[in-house]
Amino acid sequence: MMTDSRDSTIWRKSSYSPNGNQDCVEVGFQAPEVLVRDTKDRSGGTLSFGAAEWRAFLAGYRSQAH
Repeated sequence: MMTDSRDSTIWRKSSYSPNGNQDCVEVGFQAPEVLVRDTKDRSGGTLSFGAAEWRAFLAGYRSQAH
């Protein structure tokens, strides 16, 4: 049986979650990746981003947010 190195990831729930935190994601940092998963379905899959991709995602989000 293989152990997934992501098991030791410390996850942070999004601080901007509508609907009383029911519709939110969690972000984990597992160098060199940034991981994202659905809080309601933690075993349902994880998206993985490189550092440059993550910065581009955040910049795009921030430009649309307000």
